Amino acid sequence: MLDLFGKAILDYQTQNAPESLITATSISEEDEMDVEYLFRSYDLMPKLEQKALQLAYGKVLDVGSGAGSHALSLQNDRNLAVTAIDISENAIKTCQLRGIQNAIAIDILQFNTTEKFDTILLLMNGTGIFETLSKTAVYLDKLKTLLNADGQILIDSSDLIYMFDEDEDGGAWIPGNTYYGELTFTVQYKGETERPFPWLYLDYNTLQNAAFANGFNCELISEGEHYDYLARLTLA
Repeated sequence: MLDLFGKAILDYQTQNAPESLITATSISEEDEMDVEYLFRSYDLMPKLEQKALQLAYGKVLDVGSGAGSHALSLQNDRNLAVTAIDISENAIKTCQLRGIQNAIAIDILQFNTTEKFDTILLLMNGTGIFETLSKTAVYLDKLKTLLNADGQILIDSSDLIYMFDEDEDGGAWIPGNTYYGELTFTVQYKGETERPFPWLYLDYNTLQNAAFANGFNCELISEGEHYDYLARLTLA
């Protein structure tokens, strides 16, 4: 694994000639992302992310922390105890360099701890780490083991139905063999290309159904301007 996201993040943090990331998915063209965006302060975050940070309380686990902007805001602005985890060692190095007190490079499925959390954050399309619809239950079961009985999971995603062409009746032409939010994601950075990896976008109804099936309540907290939303899961 090249960990190009992590390389770009660490390059930006250490001023090692960072360049933009080039991303593409199985249903979209290449897009350029300025790495600086991953270092945004609370004031520059989208409204849904700000709302999630406002709702966070207690002991927090930030899953897929990236450059650590959410964790840093909660730690420094809200004085909350935050654990940041990410599969990228370079991203976690960056979190540590930025002053996040507890940052661990690990896959959530391998994160074995007796510690329980009051708030678990999965932001910037938090459902992405679930990979595919069929694996969603595996991840929800894991998250359940990390959550205090009265805790909450705050997670965001988008309904990608808008990406598909409409037919004459206003319905969408979507692939029939898989769930339409299952994408493959490709990252390029400084001339290198990461092997494509699965990345899942869940519409709210599908997330709600998966939550119910796996022992959670699911509440729609807020909707964004472009088919995106923030949801809260609690133990049923």
